[in-house]
Amino acid sequence: MFRNRREAAERLAERLSHLAGQNPLVLAIPRGGAPMGRIIADALDGELDVVLVRKVGAPGNPEFAIGAVSEDGSVYLEEEARHCPDGVLAEEIERQRELITERRRRYTPVRAPIDPRGRTVVVIDDGSATGATMAAALTTLRQRAPARLIAAIGVAPPDTVERLAALADEVVCLEAPRHFRAVGQFFVDFGQVEDDEVIALLGGDEA
Repeated sequence: MFRNRREAAERLAERLSHLAGQNPLVLAIPRGGAPMGRIIADALDGELDVVLVRKVGAPGNPEFAIGAVSEDGSVYLEEEARHCPDGVLAEEIERQRELITERRRRYTPVRAPIDPRGRTVVVIDDGSATGATMAAALTTLRQRAPARLIAAIGVAPPDTVERLAALADEVVCLEAPRHFRAVGQFFVDFGQVEDDEVIALLGGDEA
């Protein structure tokens, strides 16, 4: 159990302290991963950006991920997506792509995304239930040839951690409880992160 995202970020920064001095690229999955990414990037003397992926929610249960969409347009689908009507699925994927485009326009309007090629890249999120969003981020980033790709998350069930280990060079997960319902159950304070906060956090990297 974490008091808040700050505590989780500080603990992750300790686990990642061997990267200090290597100018790692810290890519946060917004919005919850953004405040954590800022703390970790500062602790490691790294650069902060966001990796934009959006969960594809199940019909009638949008919090349950049946896949994810990446900024490059690629789609990562779970087995459960087979039970979703094609038209409904296509509509949801297109909606998430539009949201990604809008977020990039708002988050970094004066610069392109930071290139991960040849960099040590750390992908940050507060937690991961099914792993779909993190998996989509890792899969997309791998194609852009980072020197090393690390997934760092506060909490995830053991099967998700195992699954992500096949996509990353290293997975750092602080808590891996077997009885897992939702990420928020492991944070005392799990307040929503707004877009304005993400914009301010990214602006701090450019100051």
